[in-house]
Amino acid sequence: IVVTGSDDHLWKMWALPDGNILMTGEGHTDWLSGCCFRPSGTQLVTSSGDTTVRIWDLSRRGCILTLQGHARAVHDCSWQSQGDFVASASMDSTSKIWDVNSERCRYTLRGHKDSVNSIEFLPFSSTVLTSSADKTLSLWDSRTVSRLF
Repeated sequence: IVVTGSDDHLWKMWALPDGNILMTGEGHTDWLSGCCFRPSGTQLVTSSGDTTVRIWDLSRRGCILTLQGHARAVHDCSWQSQGDFVASASMDSTSKIWDVNSERCRYTLRGHKDSVNSIEFLPFSSTVLTSSADKTLSLWDSRTVSRLF
Protein backbone atom coordinates (compact mmCIF):
# COMPACT_ATOMS: atom_id res chain seq x y z
CA ILE A 1 0.00 0.00 0.00
CA VAL A 2 1.20 3.50 -0.83
CA VAL A 3 -0.42 6.92 -0.28
CA THR A 4 0.03 9.89 -2.59
CA GLY A 5 -1.06 13.52 -2.42
CA SER A 6 -1.38 15.89 -5.34
CA ASP A 7 -2.41 19.25 -6.78
CA ASP A 8 -6.03 18.08 -7.03
CA HIS A 9 -6.40 18.55 -3.21
CA LEU A 10 -6.82 14.77 -2.71
CA TRP A 11 -4.82 11.95 -1.22
CA LYS A 12 -5.18 8.46 -2.61
CA MET A 13 -4.29 5.07 -1.18
CA TRP A 14 -3.11 2.57 -3.78
CA ALA A 15 -2.70 -1.20 -3.66
CA LEU A 16 0.55 -2.51 -5.05
CA PRO A 17 1.40 -4.06 -7.43
CA ASP A 18 -2.01 -3.89 -9.18
CA GLY A 19 -2.47 -0.11 -8.78
CA ASN A 20 -6.10 -0.18 -7.62
CA ILE A 21 -7.28 2.84 -5.61
CA LEU A 22 -8.38 1.63 -2.17
CA MET A 23 -9.38 4.96 -0.64
CA THR A 24 -9.49 8.68 -1.42
CA GLY A 25 -9.49 11.55 1.07
CA GLU A 26 -10.90 14.97 0.33
CA GLY A 27 -11.09 18.03 2.54
CA HIS A 28 -7.97 20.09 1.90
CA THR A 29 -8.58 23.24 -0.13
CA ASP A 30 -5.15 23.40 -1.79
CA TRP A 31 -2.37 21.06 -3.00
CA LEU A 32 -1.14 18.25 -0.78
CA SER A 33 2.55 18.18 0.01
CA GLY A 34 2.98 15.31 2.45
CA CYS A 35 1.38 12.11 3.70
CA CYS A 36 2.58 9.89 6.53
CA PHE A 37 1.01 6.82 8.16
CA ARG A 38 0.67 6.62 11.94
CA PRO A 39 3.03 3.84 13.08
CA SER A 40 0.01 1.68 14.02
CA GLY A 41 -1.27 2.06 10.45
CA THR A 42 -4.74 3.18 11.58
CA GLN A 43 -4.42 6.86 10.71
CA LEU A 44 -2.78 9.17 8.20
CA VAL A 45 -1.46 12.73 8.54
CA THR A 46 -1.40 15.08 5.55
CA SER A 47 0.05 18.55 4.97
CA SER A 48 -1.17 21.10 2.45
CA GLY A 49 -0.79 24.44 0.76
CA ASP A 50 -3.99 25.45 2.59
CA THR A 51 -1.81 25.98 5.76
CA THR A 52 -3.36 23.01 7.59
CA VAL A 53 -2.34 19.59 8.78
CA ARG A 54 -5.10 16.97 8.84
CA ILE A 55 -5.40 13.64 10.57
CA TRP A 56 -7.49 10.98 8.88
CA ASP A 57 -8.98 7.87 10.46
CA LEU A 58 -8.69 5.15 7.84
CA SER A 59 -11.43 2.94 9.31
CA ARG A 60 -13.87 5.86 9.34
CA ARG A 61 -12.64 6.97 5.90
CA GLY A 62 -12.56 10.63 6.91
CA CYS A 63 -10.77 13.54 8.51
CA ILE A 64 -11.02 13.50 12.31
CA LEU A 65 -8.83 16.52 13.12
CA THR A 66 -7.66 19.69 11.36
CA LEU A 67 -4.62 21.36 12.93
CA GLN A 68 -4.34 25.08 12.22
CA GLY A 69 -1.58 27.50 13.18
CA HIS A 70 0.85 27.92 10.30
CA ALA A 71 0.76 31.27 8.49
CA ARG A 72 1.79 29.85 5.10
CA ALA A 73 1.69 26.57 3.18
CA VAL A 74 2.78 23.42 5.01
CA HIS A 75 5.43 21.51 3.07
CA ASP A 76 5.79 18.29 5.05
CA CYS A 77 4.57 16.23 7.97
CA SER A 78 5.86 13.33 10.04
CA TRP A 79 4.51 11.05 12.74
CA GLN A 80 6.48 10.24 15.90
CA SER A 81 7.22 6.50 16.41
CA GLN A 82 4.92 6.21 19.43
CA GLY A 83 2.11 7.96 17.57
CA ASP A 84 1.37 10.71 20.10
CA PHE A 85 2.91 13.61 18.17
CA VAL A 86 2.92 14.94 14.62
CA ALA A 87 5.48 17.39 13.24
CA SER A 88 4.91 19.87 10.41
CA ALA A 89 7.24 22.07 8.32
CA SER A 90 6.03 25.30 6.75
CA MET A 91 6.88 28.07 4.32
CA ASP A 92 6.41 30.45 7.27
CA SER A 93 9.97 29.43 8.41
CA THR A 94 8.66 27.45 11.39
CA SER A 95 7.98 23.86 12.28
CA LYS A 96 5.41 22.72 14.79
CA ILE A 97 5.07 19.75 17.11
CA TRP A 98 1.40 18.84 17.52
CA ASP A 99 0.04 16.80 20.43
CA VAL A 100 -2.51 14.51 18.82
CA ASN A 101 -4.17 13.61 22.14
CA SER A 102 -4.81 17.20 23.24
CA GLU A 103 -5.38 18.30 19.61
CA ARG A 104 -3.15 21.37 19.88
CA CYS A 105 0.27 22.71 19.04
CA ARG A 106 2.73 21.77 21.78
CA TYR A 107 5.79 23.64 20.41
CA THR A 108 6.79 25.94 17.57
CA LEU A 109 10.36 25.48 16.35
CA ARG A 110 11.93 28.77 15.28
CA GLY A 111 15.43 29.27 13.92
CA HIS A 112 15.40 28.77 10.17
CA LYS A 113 15.62 31.94 8.09
CA ASP A 114 13.56 30.65 5.15
CA SER A 115 10.92 28.06 4.31
CA VAL A 116 11.20 24.76 6.18
CA ASN A 117 10.85 22.16 3.44
CA SER A 118 11.02 18.83 5.25
CA ILE A 119 10.68 17.38 8.73
CA GLU A 120 11.18 13.92 10.15
CA PHE A 121 11.12 12.38 13.61
CA LEU A 122 14.16 10.15 14.01
CA PRO A 123 13.02 6.56 14.76
CA PHE A 124 12.25 5.80 18.43
CA SER A 125 13.43 9.24 19.45
CA SER A 126 12.21 12.70 20.40
CA THR A 127 14.72 14.20 17.95
CA VAL A 128 13.38 15.98 14.87
CA LEU A 129 15.37 16.75 11.72
CA THR A 130 14.40 19.77 9.59
CA SER A 131 15.74 21.06 6.28
CA SER A 132 15.24 24.56 5.00
CA ALA A 133 15.49 26.73 1.91
CA ASP A 134 18.08 28.68 3.94
CA LYS A 135 20.40 25.75 3.03
CA THR A 136 20.66 24.41 6.58
CA LEU A 137 19.67 21.26 8.42
CA SER A 138 18.73 21.36 12.09
CA LEU A 139 18.27 18.72 14.78
CA TRP A 140 15.81 19.57 17.54
CA ASP A 141 14.85 17.98 20.82
CA SER A 142 11.06 18.02 20.56
CA ARG A 143 10.65 17.75 24.37
CA THR A 144 12.54 20.97 25.12
CA VAL A 145 12.40 22.76 21.74
CA SER A 146 16.14 23.20 21.88
CA ARG A 147 18.18 23.15 18.71
CA LEU A 148 20.81 20.43 18.94
CA PHE A 149 22.60 21.23 15.69
